[in-house]
Amino acid sequence: MDTSTALFYLFSAVMLGAAFRVITARSAVHSALFLVLAFFSASCVWLLLRAEFLAISLVLVYVGAVMVLFLFVVMMLDVNVDALRVGFWKHFPVAALVGVIIALEMALVLIPGFDLRSAPVPDAKAIELGNTKLLGIQIYTRYLYPLQIAAVLLLVAIIAAIALTLRQRKDSKAINASDAVKVKKADRLRIVKMQPVVEPPPAPPEPPAAPPTGEKK
Repeated sequence: MDTSTALFYLFSAVMLGAAFRVITARSAVHSALFLVLAFFSASCVWLLLRAEFLAISLVLVYVGAVMVLFLFVVMMLDVNVDALRVGFWKHFPVAALVGVIIALEMALVLIPGFDLRSAPVPDAKAIELGNTKLLGIQIYTRYLYPLQIAAVLLLVAIIAAIALTLRQRKDSKAINASDAVKVKKADRLRIVKMQPVVEPPPAPPEPPAAPPTGEKK
């Protein structure tokens, strides 16, 4: 067994252990941190497979953006994870069975792709350019239209998510842009004419003095 194979088994074992702890950890923050560890292990596996672009994308996109946002949401909302985990071990055998079936199906599909005997031999030009540049050339030449279609679908999904979650609230302080553009000076400023000098009100009359105690009338 060479060094690459040993590192592959090491990172794979760490990734599987971290993935298992994601669903068994009692704290949501701990689950998110174990998921970060699983992503790092997966990126190391991608590096061993000489897919540098996928490894860096996994770290930058998921670890650097998605998981940080997830941690902020979990820590700000203070979600009661114990209530969500009620009946977890009751349904765990069925979930484990479904997971094993999905893993076997993925293995049947992906194992033929690891046959190195039928893999094409890269030429010297491909080795010189690198995987990242070759991937960019393929995406923006051969797969340009599927890339544009995927971008449009993601844009539609973002707009749909905003439209579904947008609600009119009474305590919202949002400003309507169209109303702000249509505003006039008379709506914002009102000039009121007042006298420069205002006469003070008359002083109230003084009450009569009370007679001293013990005085004869």
